[in-house]
Amino acid sequence: MDTPDVGIPPRLARGMSMAEQYEYLRTRPSRRRALVTAGAVAGGLLTGCAGSPRARTAPTASPSAGSTLVPFGRHLAFGSDPRTRMRISWQVPAAVRAPYVRFGTRADELGGRVPAEVRVLRTPGVDGVRAAVEQYYVHASLDALLPGTTYYYGVGHEGFDPADAGHRATIASFRTAPSGAERFVFTAFGDQGVGRAAAAVDRLLLKAAPAFHLHAGDICYADGTGQGRTTDGYDPTAWDAFLRQSEPVARSVPWMVTTGNHDMEAWYSPDGYGGQLARFSLPDTGFAPRTTPGAYTFTYGNVGVVALDANDVSYEIPANLGYTEGRQTAWLQRTLSALRADGNVDFVVVFFHHCAYSTSTHASDGGVRARWQPLFDRYRVDLVVNGHNHVYERTDALKGGRVGRTVPVGASADPARDGTVYVTAGGGGRDLYGFPAGVPESYEGRVRDRDAVDTFHWTRSRENAPETVEWSRVRYRGFSVLTVEAVAGPSARLTVSALASDGRRIDRFEVRRGS
Repeated sequence: MDTPDVGIPPRLARGMSMAEQYEYLRTRPSRRRALVTAGAVAGGLLTGCAGSPRARTAPTASPSAGSTLVPFGRHLAFGSDPRTRMRISWQVPAAVRAPYVRFGTRADELGGRVPAEVRVLRTPGVDGVRAAVEQYYVHASLDALLPGTTYYYGVGHEGFDPADAGHRATIASFRTAPSGAERFVFTAFGDQGVGRAAAAVDRLLLKAAPAFHLHAGDICYADGTGQGRTTDGYDPTAWDAFLRQSEPVARSVPWMVTTGNHDMEAWYSPDGYGGQLARFSLPDTGFAPRTTPGAYTFTYGNVGVVALDANDVSYEIPANLGYTEGRQTAWLQRTLSALRADGNVDFVVVFFHHCAYSTSTHASDGGVRARWQPLFDRYRVDLVVNGHNHVYERTDALKGGRVGRTVPVGASADPARDGTVYVTAGGGGRDLYGFPAGVPESYEGRVRDRDAVDTFHWTRSRENAPETVEWSRVRYRGFSVLTVEAVAGPSARLTVSALASDGRRIDRFEVRRGS
């Protein structure tokens, strides 16, 4: 039996950047040349979103066929201003005509139609491994909304009207951000995938009634290998299952994602992010939002949030190392400077995938530390949230990589004085990791403090540099959700809690300024 032709021999792929892989596949004849070339013409290089990150219009179905094509996988995201802009995204099982959103302030009065855009994602087949797949993602932008207002909406297309009596159960709702600072809660985790544990974490998230959710990468695991190579195992239909799984939450809670290593799906240009650009509509506030979906910012109440694509700086998994040529880091500095100059912003929260500080399986990424940690110190970032390691782990307050203040369970920190607290929230549903041998878990109700933990960090040469650290304060090997309550006013604070999948609290600390 012939070995399936996946395009690049593994021995070559290991030493090639993602851009070099694209060029290799573009110029090298193979058994799949006709299919790959068709994808290159449609998607810019290898596949995917025809012509640009925004795919060309899909072929359309007949009106009668449209009545049988039920939308699924609805998910929300803020536009550039959460007070007035919302993006609604969903999937349809086949091509449809004239997709749209109906919305209004009453469920029984959805008003007119806002046209939507279809992005067609084409994944080439691999001989003996998978068939070619076409997926249809739909996106609509709602602008000029009223702050602090609940809206109801339904998604449809020719032949399927959510306002019809038979489809009214598909109507959902969302709430825009308030015009001023009010108390609110947001949630976060990474490394989710599809399965019972992931669905249970979603249900726990929904009970927290968050204003929005931060997903710190490794969203679906359609790419099960996570090296950003065309030789990775890949099943694009896993996204169908994931979007169905997350819909009960994401249809009403803005689902703000960034990119992990398993989200570098090398079949899609540009830089493996064509799939992400087809499936998600995120704030157009990043330095290159059409090509770097994992980098953007938004402000909700008194909290400025910054999403980053850590694949750009990762020493551990270098498929996209340096692909922005420093532009993302320069944008990060400008963004943090602007947030710190904004008198309405009390707290700055940054989230991305690869860990700056963790002792679990993947440990810490030296590239993240080298490029971004000095900026976090300089601009006194209040909270950094990572995934990648499938555990919950939380540091003390750190300055320059050293403990500025010990922060046991229930304590507080002042970032201006003490430094930044880093949280690894990788217990979103994927198979769990552990901690170094002999290092016990330590969390609320079961504190087992350790003065030092032996671990390592990744170097630019992809070597493990051993280090003994004193900052690993809370460790929990289980599925979990991070919840953050933001309070404004003279006693502005972030109250950060971690909840185990059964609802037990396993950590709690506060971030206060001038405390």
